[in-house]
Amino acid sequence: MRADSSLFVRAGRKAGRAAGRRTARARRRGLAAAALLAAVVTAAQGQTARDYISIVGSSTVYPFATVVAERFGRATRFKTPKIEATGSGGGIKLFCNGIGVRHPDIVNSSRRIKPSEIENCRRHGVDDIVEIVIGYDGIVLATSRKAPPMSLTLPQVYLALAKRVPDPSGAGRLVPNPYRTWADIDPSLPAARIEVLGPPPTSGTRDAFLELAMEGGCDAFELIRALDPGERLAACHTIREDGGYIEAGENDNLIVQKLDANPSAVGIFGYSFMDQNGDRVRPIAIDGIEPTFDSIADGRYPIARPLYFYVKKAHVGVIPGIEGYLREFISESAAGDFGYLSELGLVPLRDRERLRMLERVETLEPLTLSALAP
Repeated sequence: MRADSSLFVRAGRKAGRAAGRRTARARRRGLAAAALLAAVVTAAQGQTARDYISIVGSSTVYPFATVVAERFGRATRFKTPKIEATGSGGGIKLFCNGIGVRHPDIVNSSRRIKPSEIENCRRHGVDDIVEIVIGYDGIVLATSRKAPPMSLTLPQVYLALAKRVPDPSGAGRLVPNPYRTWADIDPSLPAARIEVLGPPPTSGTRDAFLELAMEGGCDAFELIRALDPGERLAACHTIREDGGYIEAGENDNLIVQKLDANPSAVGIFGYSFMDQNGDRVRPIAIDGIEPTFDSIADGRYPIARPLYFYVKKAHVGVIPGIEGYLREFISESAAGDFGYLSELGLVPLRDRERLRMLERVETLEPLTLSALAP
């Protein structure tokens, strides 16, 4: 009897402990559910706390986005969108930080979003991203109008700016960049010191310049073509740090001011900005082609790229005005052949491409990682 009683006591204690664990789990589940509900309610309440569109990103796209925003604000019942020039990389990072009114709705970019950035977005709950191509731009190397005209090839651009280059002695190896003046590269070039003012790593212009100009130039060298892909990418994309290349920030106006002060320097920025400052800066022909509206539109100019913006689908219909702003940006009156953005230097999409972007604005079809595959 005593043994049976002891068994009942032990069983009762075991059952009690199990019930206690179930109660604790239920309490934790209840607390978690309550916290989730509170977060959802807070987010829902917070969605109405911002009644304007928040846009960050590329300094190249900034002038176009600003003009569209101002016209949109004047012509509709919605507030004028707030736009910040943070650089493409910096803007995409802000964009990917989360969903909700504390985070931007749209990011402008002067290069395409990277798969790693898509993955970062997803880690923060930003799952459905809509990609819109708005037009084309060329990356321009330019000097002050006070300097004589200059022409370069892509291999010369690479030799001027790479951290390591093929040994000029022909030894078949990469060496630290020995070129100090343009004439060191080619006697026909100016004897001026190599001093190039360009964008920082957060800039889409810098990314596109590395891909289009530096890779295009380094591929002319058999030594570099023979490297494995990782070594080749490092050889092509690593910029010198000895004063030949100077990071001038995201403000293209600052580059123009420095070119005025130092006519022997070279600046890097978008064609649209050069077009607006043609009285102060002179473009450098690349491989014999000057950057013009037509040479960028037909693909002859070798350093041209598309411009983008990316939209959080989750914010459409919540933040007021996003749909209307997107339609205005891609409209014929703005982004068409004779639209007001072309007057600012944006090279427009072909009609078929623009109509495809208009359809994407209506359907909000999200970008997939497979679409980013090379």
